[in-house]
Amino acid sequence: MRTIRRCCSRLLIKYVAILVCPALLLTGCKTYNNTQAKQIKIAVLTYDEYDTFVDGMTKYMTKWCRQKEKEDGIRITIDVVGAKKSQLAQNDQAQKFITGNYDVLCVNLVDRTDATMIIDMAISSDTPIIFFNREPVEKDLSRWDKIYYVGALARQSGELQAKIIIDALSDPEKLSLIDANGNGTIQYVMLEGEAGHQDTMVRTSVCIDELINAGFSLEKLGDEYANWDRDQARAKMRELIDRYPFQIEMVIANNDDMALGALDAIREKDYPLDPFVVGINGTEEALEAIRTMKLDGSVYNDSKGQAETIMEMAYALSKGEPVPVELTFDKYVFKPYSMITYDNVQKYMSAN
Repeated sequence: MRTIRRCCSRLLIKYVAILVCPALLLTGCKTYNNTQAKQIKIAVLTYDEYDTFVDGMTKYMTKWCRQKEKEDGIRITIDVVGAKKSQLAQNDQAQKFITGNYDVLCVNLVDRTDATMIIDMAISSDTPIIFFNREPVEKDLSRWDKIYYVGALARQSGELQAKIIIDALSDPEKLSLIDANGNGTIQYVMLEGEAGHQDTMVRTSVCIDELINAGFSLEKLGDEYANWDRDQARAKMRELIDRYPFQIEMVIANNDDMALGALDAIREKDYPLDPFVVGINGTEEALEAIRTMKLDGSVYNDSKGQAETIMEMAYALSKGEPVPVELTFDKYVFKPYSMITYDNVQKYMSAN
């Protein structure tokens, strides 16, 4: 009797297996394979949560993920954390996300020369990395085939910033307003970003070289680091105004927040001159300042385009697919800059 029951049980199991297996074959590969069924987890690590441009990028990233969820029906977790300008803190954050089995790290490095620890952890856990905005040194990017960089060419931003200035100085009417003392030499101050940052060094040197090569006479009154920060730029500009109460004819800033900080100081100190002020990035507040003719120009850094490209790459890498964008040297994606002045600012405001 016991033998009969065993035989019946085996027959029943085989019968159920025969019925179930075709169903699994029909449905499993279509909607429940490993790449399609899992939740995608993307970590975004920024050098500082208070950077206006980077904050704008992360908002575009989150928006892209929410839209992609609706389109593909796959849950996407995107966690954004700031490191408060501490590389040690960022290293710890990377380790936490890797331990949490995140699929991709998108990293805006605190120290572009110190990516070793994050890369080591990523390689050992087979977690792809997309660096952005703050470009690591070339030897770090070449260490592994799952490391990428998305950004823009700093040289182009310096060239276009210089072009805005050259166009203004080439207009006799504007030149007479900028060269307040009429001596044929433009007295300027430079507000630089962060010491050692590639954008700081390249934007500063290229812009000035382009102006000199175009034949303009310049006199540098001051050169201050303001670390991309509006409040620091405001404080530095107040000091420069105290030093040069009637001489500053132009302010060249490595980004818009510092340009806006300079405008804050000029207004607060009731400066008797109306310096020509230019920035870089094309942030929302800078665009409004250009529209209202407070800021004289900026160079558009495509935060939306970069953010969407980063997420397209992260999404594909999370699913084990090739990156869906064209790469330069198998590593880089560079989005072009463009000039913003009063004449075309409405186009950029509409794009945002």
